[in-house]
Amino acid sequence: MNKLTSRIDKERLFLGIAAPLLAIVTALVITTLVILATGKNPGDAFSDMVTYGSASDSQVYILNKATTYYLAGVAVAIGFRMNLFNIGVDGQYRLAAFVAAVLGGALTVPGWIAIPLIIACAMATGALWAAIAGILKVTRGVSEVISTIMLNSIATAIIAYLLQPGKLAELQEGGTVVSTKPLPSASYFFSIDTGPAGLLWGFIFIAVIVGVAYWFVLGRTRFGFDLRTVGQSDSAAAASGVGVKKMIATSMIISGAVAGLIGMPTLLNDSHQFSNDFPAGIGFTGIAIALLGRNSPIGIALGALLWGFLERTTNHLEFQGYDKEILGVIQGVIVLCVVIAYEVVRRYGLKRQQQRVGAELAAQAAAPMKKQEVA
Repeated sequence: MNKLTSRIDKERLFLGIAAPLLAIVTALVITTLVILATGKNPGDAFSDMVTYGSASDSQVYILNKATTYYLAGVAVAIGFRMNLFNIGVDGQYRLAAFVAAVLGGALTVPGWIAIPLIIACAMATGALWAAIAGILKVTRGVSEVISTIMLNSIATAIIAYLLQPGKLAELQEGGTVVSTKPLPSASYFFSIDTGPAGLLWGFIFIAVIVGVAYWFVLGRTRFGFDLRTVGQSDSAAAASGVGVKKMIATSMIISGAVAGLIGMPTLLNDSHQFSNDFPAGIGFTGIAIALLGRNSPIGIALGALLWGFLERTTNHLEFQGYDKEILGVIQGVIVLCVVIAYEVVRRYGLKRQQQRVGAELAAQAAAPMKKQEVA
């Protein structure tokens, strides 16, 4: 049996390496064909992406973007681990950022008090907004996909209504920008000055803490075990005494709380106010990144870095004469290739494991019969 286990572990390691390699090679081939179809040289494009992406200012930009994308990926992954599709992450983080910006602009307390209050406010707002979908799911059986899509629209309408002069916003910069009251300088989150490369947002450390907490809670606690069990089979979880409805509602609330953090790097490290040009759509980017990372904390981090790299470098390609739509094509191709490659490798690995286990069990069953024949 030890021999069988060792053989399976080695094959599992091989399959774990084969899946991302297959995805990368396939994505590169398809991207090359797309660039060739536009009449450009793919070799020059890839060379420019690597050169520009490795510059120091690009590295800082990628890390800052990856901080936000990582939080979005974790927020979505929490729902995925429960077999829930929380499409509402986008509305949750935008509403949370807006409410937190309003609170931050009104605070006059020292920064060491204001910053935790702003972050807690954002997390609470995101959690409460996600809780609506969770409650509808467990009490009325409403699909979280439908409810979160509608909640995204409602969040957009609420922000649009309140983000007006005379309500919770004011005119800025000579009457050209409508935004919430700017945060006082004491409420700015710290940044690391890297010199000519720019400022590295200090919120990256909060993202790391979130990733460690995500790994520990889901992989090392009873709560995480129950959550994963419900995601794999709610009937089996219920039979073992797990409160399925409670776990569904709780996971949605936790996902919303993490979603509330998504807008904090931009608010506390960059814009220091919420305006009409506050980043939107990051929640949907988080879905792609969670898929890329296979819901693992390390995988999501790599997916976030890759997304930031592609955004930085493909935008630069536009100035080199390449079509601006290449970014969307590359991102879509990568996501599709990763999903398909992992599914193909998973099915192949499952089939190989079944064959090996069957062969080993057949050999063990045949051994006593051979001994009897010899006797």
